[in-house]
Amino acid sequence: MKKVVFLAVITVFVFAYPGEAGVPLTNLEGVGGVAFNPLAYPANPGSALGDPNSDVGKILGRPQIGGWYVNLGESKIDWTSIGIAETFAKRLEVSFGHETISPSGADNITKESVGAKLVLLPENAFGDWSPAVSAGVISKHTSPVKIVPAADSSGFDYYLVATKFIKGLLPRPLLVSGGVLSTDGYTTGVLGYSDDRDTTWFANADVLVRDDVAVGVEYKQGAQFDDGFKNADYWDAHVAWFVNKNFTLVAAYVNAGDEKSAQKVGFGEGLVLSAQYAF
Repeated sequence: MKKVVFLAVITVFVFAYPGEAGVPLTNLEGVGGVAFNPLAYPANPGSALGDPNSDVGKILGRPQIGGWYVNLGESKIDWTSIGIAETFAKRLEVSFGHETISPSGADNITKESVGAKLVLLPENAFGDWSPAVSAGVISKHTSPVKIVPAADSSGFDYYLVATKFIKGLLPRPLLVSGGVLSTDGYTTGVLGYSDDRDTTWFANADVLVRDDVAVGVEYKQGAQFDDGFKNADYWDAHVAWFVNKNFTLVAAYVNAGDEKSAQKVGFGEGLVLSAQYAF
């Protein structure tokens, strides 16, 4: 029932406001990125009110929101998320994400994330070859925390990411992104947070196969901690349709690790749907 209601809300929202869409999306944690990973670009940094040369237009971007539904059928988990991001002075992105993880036959888990991303170098700062580079932090809180003994209910992620939009290398434009992540999260924080930290890497690649359609892949390395907890690697293959000026719809296959593995904690594979709106 929750799945039906969530999808109905997304559908009404998408078609009630027919309306330039594109990356970054508002990801599962509310950060400007794809599904798992941040991109170096800030979310929707354009002018907020009327004249972009006005003082307000120079400082305040337009908000961007995203809703996600993830069905991890193998582990019987429904995962929903709603996030919002706002960019200031085209350099500082502030975000919020609320996730609800609903395992079959168990209590729901909620996770809230507050993020800040700062663009250190805009794209092409040193010529056409240079990527955008950003640094960010995400504060997370999960409730309840029961499964992992002695897990903390709050934690922090820190990341550095570079993103580049490339034309001419392939017949169609290519977006590539990669970065490093310092995390203390058990399964991104869904199962709580460790007293230890690990540094991992992540990457994205998308091809704009048409002006309004992108297809791509995403990878996130799983963190491993001194207490013996090992996160599975995550990856997904996705297609994004930029419906019109404001809307993006996304469908994806996600693999969040082997849910039966005794070596690394994963949630299995499943399907993902998302609706995104940039004001």
